[in-house]
Amino acid sequence: MPSARQPCRVPLLGHNGIARQCYMPRCFWWAMPTLLFCSLATAEPIPVTSQPFSELAIYPSLSAPAEVVSDNLSRISAEISARIVSIPVRVGDTVKKGAVLARLEREDFVLALKREQATLQAIDAKLDLAHYELKRARSLSKQQAVSEQLLKQREATVNGLLAEQQAQQTAITQAKRQLDKTELRAPFTAVILERIGAIGELASPGSPLLRIIDMDTLEVAVKLSASQAKVLGRTRSTDDTPDNNPAIATPEFISAGQHYPVTLRRITPALDTRARTQEARLRFTGKLPLPGVTGELRWSRSKPSLPAEFISQRADRLGVFVWEKNQARFVTLNHAETGRPVVLTLPLGTAIITDGRYRLRDGDAVTSGVSHVSSPSPTR
Repeated sequence: MPSARQPCRVPLLGHNGIARQCYMPRCFWWAMPTLLFCSLATAEPIPVTSQPFSELAIYPSLSAPAEVVSDNLSRISAEISARIVSIPVRVGDTVKKGAVLARLEREDFVLALKREQATLQAIDAKLDLAHYELKRARSLSKQQAVSEQLLKQREATVNGLLAEQQAQQTAITQAKRQLDKTELRAPFTAVILERIGAIGELASPGSPLLRIIDMDTLEVAVKLSASQAKVLGRTRSTDDTPDNNPAIATPEFISAGQHYPVTLRRITPALDTRARTQEARLRFTGKLPLPGVTGELRWSRSKPSLPAEFISQRADRLGVFVWEKNQARFVTLNHAETGRPVVLTLPLGTAIITDGRYRLRDGDAVTSGVSHVSSPSPTR
């Protein structure tokens, strides 16, 4: 009997139709059944479980320290020099626009106004006489009873008194304004933060008497990194908003356990050269917190992400297995990091293989598993 090392003659048909003999080791023919069995075993579809990306997608939240600020944090100062008579508001009071915040002594300004009004009355009297003399001079001029020079003098007198009258009316207006400045009024709806002046003190122009804050322009101010600003900016620019996708959380300001919904107004298009951050301002859409309150701004990514437990590693690449035409396709995720969710640009209807990924390779045949798991399996 020939040994395993002896060749075996196998007739083969050559390209020119002439039969030839090929010599193969006998060990090759003994191994053929084993190779055939392994090939058949490998071709068997691998049972896996899959879920649509829409069911697995998450929208990770981001946060940053924030503070409630107002556009108007004002010091109410005196515009005239006068003694403080009264300050009818106290710290913590809320006042309407136009409410009196402080009163200054006004007697001197009342007297000044009366003086200007008296001066105007004297000018009016002189002007009446000048009009009479001009009218008389014109009548006599027609009879050639007065010279032309006298007529011109009468006209100049009237014009001069008219100018004095107009100037005095302006002086009276200024005196009234000075009198009005004895009452300091709220320029907007505000909360009294501090009383700086006191009754009996002498206020001078520019000296602050109170500090107030505008309650109608409260906003959230937050410093963001460039990446955070980019994500927050999409909450306003993208069509994938909380109204269209309930999975996306509305941006909110959180302080002392209270949640205040906000909406983005503006991200400053300039970078702080020291902190390398951008400032964002957000408006409140519902109830308002107290001004000056600190907390955190929390918002969600607008693009869906795949949880980290569904990311697989093959060789030195991270990716995800998707079910495509009864085959497992390995989609490489270049920006994926181990243990962290990754933004996925695949359609939400893409079938993500969740179970049975241990021995999958790109292109393997797959078949549906026996059941659907409710909780994801570990990374593998």
